[in-house]
Amino acid sequence: MQITLEGISKSFGNVEVLDELSLTIEEGELIALLGPSGCGKTTILFSICGIYRVDGGRILFGERDVSREPAQRRNTGVVFQAYALYPHMTVFDNIGFPLRVRGAPRSEIEAKVNEIAELVEIGELLKLRPAQLSGGQQQRVAVARALIRNPDVLLLDEPLSNLDARLRTTMRSEIKRIQRKTGITTILVTHDQVEATAMADRIVCMNQGRIEQVAEPHHIYENPENLFVAGFIGSPPINFIAGNVSGGGFSVNGTTVPVDVRASGPTTLGLRPEFVRLGEGQVAAEVVDAEPMGREILYVVETPLGTLSALRTEVKASFRVGDKSTIGWRSEEALFFDRDGQRIDG
Repeated sequence: MQITLEGISKSFGNVEVLDELSLTIEEGELIALLGPSGCGKTTILFSICGIYRVDGGRILFGERDVSREPAQRRNTGVVFQAYALYPHMTVFDNIGFPLRVRGAPRSEIEAKVNEIAELVEIGELLKLRPAQLSGGQQQRVAVARALIRNPDVLLLDEPLSNLDARLRTTMRSEIKRIQRKTGITTILVTHDQVEATAMADRIVCMNQGRIEQVAEPHHIYENPENLFVAGFIGSPPINFIAGNVSGGGFSVNGTTVPVDVRASGPTTLGLRPEFVRLGEGQVAAEVVDAEPMGREILYVVETPLGTLSALRTEVKASFRVGDKSTIGWRSEEALFFDRDGQRIDG
């Protein structure tokens, strides 16, 4: 099912949360709404499923306008941040509850519950109650309950936030596997850019009720359209250096380095930590901190351009705090932004 948002707006009192926002989610796509708290991503999710009624614009399921339809007529499956399982019911009854409400016969409920339980790999848990399950198992039950109604769209509201780091990694893969197998159009709400990058076909990066950029994960990382997207996507975060471009040089506090960019005047240089090449280049640097990260080390270096982060994978050839060195970068690895924060083509 293709989902189309046409200029939707939503306010709560005097607070405008969404301002004429438009977006098309293709059939069978898993898309992530990514952004900081308060950017409007959950409001979009609740508007699609009918919990919120939009103030303006249209929401289309295929060619059907559902903007004014109640939630129960939209056929959406929702997995909330709190799994909202019924504690007095077994796993079987929790999963089958949507069908029981519809008045489905017992034989149909049993068949569908067993089918969905096998899909999410919890067939052996059907007789247990939520209190007897781990967080990951509870999440699988919540996903199964959303899927059993055969929804037109699956909506995931921060579904992994209550899990520990190891289990989050496992469940990212599981949800993606289930979504691929069912082919259901899926919308994931998250503030975790690693989660969005790992799971989504496309990322919708949001800020203050607006869409900043929509792109595939690798593209949005390599080609951010503005300072906000560049700063929000990437871990460790990007280095920003505010300076001035003139005559092919980028100047900061009296230090000038050659750059290849079609710009002049106030400019911000963005360098991903993995592209800050410690031990190369002509800019003086002193190591002031080193943070081991398993197979990588994140260095903090003081330079005439400011304090920068540099990520190296050659941990055996590591630097020590206090070491004097240099840094450099390749021209194609540098990002430039104008005074308004918009990306400048190189």
